[in-house]
Amino acid sequence: MAWLVLFFAGLLEVVWAVGLKYTSGFTRLWPSVITLAAMALSVLLLARAMQAIPMGNAYAVWTGIGAIGTVIAGVMLFGDPLTPTRTLCLLLILAGILGLKWHG
Repeated sequence: MAWLVLFFAGLLEVVWAVGLKYTSGFTRLWPSVITLAAMALSVLLLARAMQAIPMGNAYAVWTGIGAIGTVIAGVMLFGDPLTPTRTLCLLLILAGILGLKWHG
């Protein structure tokens, strides 16, 4: 269950990272409210997951999910490039996440 909580914490990290783009420096009310709520909930879920998952593993997986998800969101929403090198780097991050999950 803790790993599922951590997964959702990572997804919320993607929400707030993407949300930052829409806040225009926190000058737009509703994008700012959504972004701040996602930040708070993401950290709360991370803290909850850390009750059962070692801190280093939980934090690394959380940031890894956020990194992968944010790159994918950037490609899909903002036309960021997805080069072979970026794809390889994302796969390396994914390998690290899976390794920490299975062997942590």
